[in-house]
Amino acid sequence: MKFSLEFFSLLIIIVAAVIFVLLERIFPYTKNQRIFREGFWNDLIFYSIAQSYLLGVLITWFIQWIDNSTGFSRLNVISGLPIWGQVVFFVVTHDLYIYLFHRWMHNNKYLWRLHEAHHSTPEVDWLSGARSHSLEILINQTVEFAPIILLGAAPEVALYKGTISAIWGMYIHSNINVKSGWLQYIINGPEMHRWHHSAIYKGSGQNFATKLAIWDWIFGTAYLPKNEKPIRYGLDDDTYPINHQYKSQNVIIQFFNDFRNYIRQHIVAFRPFE
Repeated sequence: MKFSLEFFSLLIIIVAAVIFVLLERIFPYTKNQRIFREGFWNDLIFYSIAQSYLLGVLITWFIQWIDNSTGFSRLNVISGLPIWGQVVFFVVTHDLYIYLFHRWMHNNKYLWRLHEAHHSTPEVDWLSGARSHSLEILINQTVEFAPIILLGAAPEVALYKGTISAIWGMYIHSNINVKSGWLQYIINGPEMHRWHHSAIYKGSGQNFATKLAIWDWIFGTAYLPKNEKPIRYGLDDDTYPINHQYKSQNVIIQFFNDFRNYIRQHIVAFRPFE
């Protein structure tokens, strides 16, 4: 039986998720944190699976429309680089974009409305990074994958880049007691990113980097205290819709409650400013 590269990519992501879950049980940063925490099924079913699939189809169609209209990919701007060089180029350049745009989202009241869904989980774990407003994902993944296609990269580069992004997103949000040492000055991990999800910010926030922590250290937004822990995560807003687990109700009711909150977490971004 012949398996496609897409199948192996999905398999690697699933295996990585299982490994992160196990490591969270063995080496937890926040002890006794639940696997099925607030909004678990909401984040898994509606954000990770349904939203990711639908937006993937839409973004692919949009980029192909741009390419068919312009013919940019036929210029083969980057095709002369080896595959690994193309992957490294797009990982680094997109990571710099994400750092800058992420920082802007925390400092712009309109963009923050899109981004606050990502910060709404009061318990941070391997899956909580999936909770992001669809418009935020639409912007970021279009910027992520459009250059790969339009600059004429090899077809597999988009798949490699997407796999790296998925695994790294799970890693930096994981509830694992990681101590990276000097590597944390270069490569981002949960020890810095959990401070980004702290409900209590220093100034306008900190630790905006995703894969490469070096951006935070270069631009002066790094925050990594030695003997402190975040007091709590999430939003300091009791009115924001989060997903409580209705233990007394059956799974069908729970499913519809989570779907309702998924919709509410989208609509609330457009509430009027006081």
